[in-house]
Amino acid sequence: MSQLALDRADRLTFETRGGLVAAIGAGDGTPVLLLPGYTGSKEDFAPLLGPLADAGLRPVAVDLPGQYESPGPADPDSYRPDQLQATVREVAAQLGSRVHLVGHSFGGLVARAAVLAAPGSFESLVLMCSGPAGIGGNRRAVIETLEPVLAASGLAAVYAASQAMAAAQPGYVAPQAALAEFLQGRFLAGVPAMLQGMGRALRDEPDRVAELAATGVRTLVLYGVDDDAWPTAVQDDMAARLGAATVAVPGAAHSPAVENPTATATALLDFWHAGRCD
Repeated sequence: MSQLALDRADRLTFETRGGLVAAIGAGDGTPVLLLPGYTGSKEDFAPLLGPLADAGLRPVAVDLPGQYESPGPADPDSYRPDQLQATVREVAAQLGSRVHLVGHSFGGLVARAAVLAAPGSFESLVLMCSGPAGIGGNRRAVIETLEPVLAASGLAAVYAASQAMAAAQPGYVAPQAALAEFLQGRFLAGVPAMLQGMGRALRDEPDRVAELAATGVRTLVLYGVDDDAWPTAVQDDMAARLGAATVAVPGAAHSPAVENPTATATALLDFWHAGRCD
């Protein structure tokens, strides 16, 4: 399955003080709000919508402000987690009370900020392939390499450069034509300030694990066994500090919702079911 698996999805929009937020959703039950990562979009959760809806939930995935089909401001500072969390809380409030919140990668940092701002608004938190603080390693290096390209030449040049860097990696497999067209289109639809601001925030985010642990909100740390963003050992340590369960999704790396949606949906449902049995 891929980001194009939208047969079960309804297209939605939410009005917030920061502007319209584009979303896709399915089902009618306990709400689940899913936040995508840096350069991602709501479609990154498309393969999960059907399984979660079939289990009696109402999963809703959004484009964060500035991503793909959600407009956003021209100020890069508006894309820090502590700024974006206000929009997330507005959307959550429109979904209902005690929302299950899921954040992928950078979206996990935003989800954490939302829980810290209003822990009573959320039934649980899932940090999917996210970390305790700013990202390092190769992904940080890529952001730093492409930052001056964005400033000098714009989104199209950044996309071309990022694709060339990806294609040079050992084992690279090009996406099929329809998916490649979608990925390019959503990247170019983004707000340049979003790419700049999220890129900075992704590198500069402080460690707020102790603050999150103090909220008492039930948390799951989930990642692909081959995740190459935050090292899995770092995510395991974060989980230990939170007193949270961990799930390593087999056959997946940094995008388990797409790479192994069946195992990812099962892990999420098991976590939420265990909370009901506490």
